[in-house]
Amino acid sequence: MDDMPSGSRRNPRQLRTNAPITIREMELEDLAAVFALGERIFTADRWPNLYRTWDEFELIQIFGTDTETCLVAECNDQVVGFALGTLIEKRRSAWTYGYLLWLGVEPDLSRSGVGKRLVNRLTELFIARGARIMLADTESDNLPAVNFFRRQGFTNETEHVYLAKNLTQHPEYVRRRRSLAHPPSSDPSPSDAAPAHLPPGGISPGDDASPGQPHEHDD
Repeated sequence: MDDMPSGSRRNPRQLRTNAPITIREMELEDLAAVFALGERIFTADRWPNLYRTWDEFELIQIFGTDTETCLVAECNDQVVGFALGTLIEKRRSAWTYGYLLWLGVEPDLSRSGVGKRLVNRLTELFIARGARIMLADTESDNLPAVNFFRRQGFTNETEHVYLAKNLTQHPEYVRRRRSLAHPPSSDPSPSDAAPAHLPPGGISPGDDASPGQPHEHDD
């Protein structure tokens, strides 16, 4: 899900838009800053579907498997944008696809060209790795993102439908909630309690086997 959503929330650290911006490969130390920037951009009120799917586990997974196609934009030693991509190779096919999974830019730098530079650099990396087609997706009503991708040469648009299902009324959900609210007692019943002392042979007086005679086990 690639997006260039607009926003007006100002970064706590003031940015100088005339400062040089560097596009570089993402590093391990950038994970926290990239996740925090995504949290500011993909908010529940503006982009609920992106908010639901943007989490630190997905970020770590993408970075761990596709480090070379994860980029950040840096300004004044601060991460102000990111592009996370992956390569898709189909079996028994000569086609390799470059997939732009996530794209985000600090709202204060909207229309500064940062997003375009990230996409251009990622495009070069995809081509160097044999990709013949580059994919991107966004919500159809996210017009800023749709227009952005059109300007970058993306075509062949296809409508995508997002669906959601409320699971709180599902019988399994209700059962689990009830079991968590009323957990079974862990105290053993008198019949389950182990005897305080066993006679020689390890047989309790209530067992059928005679003292000193081993139990028979069903194999």
